[in-house]
Amino acid sequence: MDFHHTEEQKMVRETIREFALAELAPGAAERDEKEMFPAEALKKLGELGFMGVNVPAELGGAGLDMVSYCIAIEELARVDASAAIVVSVQNSLVNYPLELFGNEDQKKRFLIPLAQGKLLGAFSLTEPESGSDAGAMKTMAVRDGDHYILNGSKNFITSGGNCDVMIVFAVTAPGKGSKGTSAFLLEKGTPGFNVGKHERKLGIRGSDTVSISLEDCRVRAANMLGTEGMGFKIALTALNSGRIGVASQALGIAQACLDESVKYSLERKQFGKTISEFQMIRFKVARMATEIHAARLMLYYAAGKKDHHESFIKEAAMAKLYCSECAVKAGLEAIQIHGGYGYIKEYPVERYLRDSKITTIYEGTNEVMHLVIADQIYGKQ
Repeated sequence: MDFHHTEEQKMVRETIREFALAELAPGAAERDEKEMFPAEALKKLGELGFMGVNVPAELGGAGLDMVSYCIAIEELARVDASAAIVVSVQNSLVNYPLELFGNEDQKKRFLIPLAQGKLLGAFSLTEPESGSDAGAMKTMAVRDGDHYILNGSKNFITSGGNCDVMIVFAVTAPGKGSKGTSAFLLEKGTPGFNVGKHERKLGIRGSDTVSISLEDCRVRAANMLGTEGMGFKIALTALNSGRIGVASQALGIAQACLDESVKYSLERKQFGKTISEFQMIRFKVARMATEIHAARLMLYYAAGKKDHHESFIKEAAMAKLYCSECAVKAGLEAIQIHGGYGYIKEYPVERYLRDSKITTIYEGTNEVMHLVIADQIYGKQ
């Protein structure tokens, strides 16, 4: 596999980096502090094509490859991890399953405006008692003529308070396990679709995370994504792709930690010289840079397999596992290199550390990633 970037990929990196520095960087700290959603920046990202990176041009997207998507999310996360995860959810968890499983009407009504950035999407799988164990889902959908009536609750929904359309999973055939779950496209304003509290979070505070309740929520049968009983397959397909997005986000956070560490160590003086001259600091930076390089290669390999239409489940899980752990380690080391200054909000590394932790949890916890990787290994023997 060739890891040299194409001219198109280089242009993507240049474009998204310039955008992130100009549009996201100036207000990143304030949005984190005040939990402000980056609505205007996301609108502009949509105009640039980054809300539909991999969606074909005929469906409103940019029609770029998966490596370009990784580059875009990484560059956004280097500046603002909150904006990065909103873009990641839109592309991986909403656009991708709609492209694969949506019918022509659904693509016209939802996918095209989502890819153009005219609509914002969300993905609703997790429940208060159903996190890693998606089979314990309690939200129910009962057929009623040309509609389904949904009842239940969901939580930890990224962009749930600002979205226009949400993919919601519910049990349509109790007792059938993974084959008894279906997916629905719920539109904002649907009666019985109620947005609950906004969660106050450790990190990625610029993205909104909410719970929802569904109370006799009537959804047209035409809004079922795929066919009845395909919900679990749709969810896993989306999450496998989403892990590449989360790995990209984690990589961007780790790179930001390295950038700030190098910058600070070249400026900070102790004992008559910059701390970049101390062997221990140099070793920390060298180790951080090596692990980030390894993480990037692992991520691009997973993305390349997806681009070549090969199975990428194991590689995506590996990339998500390694990149997220790399980000947390980089955050801790960056704060250590900054010393006391790393612990105060005047410097961004404390935000990077807070933002990094969630990458070990969503789109499947890292404990679950170990299970996914092991299952892929033993399943092929």
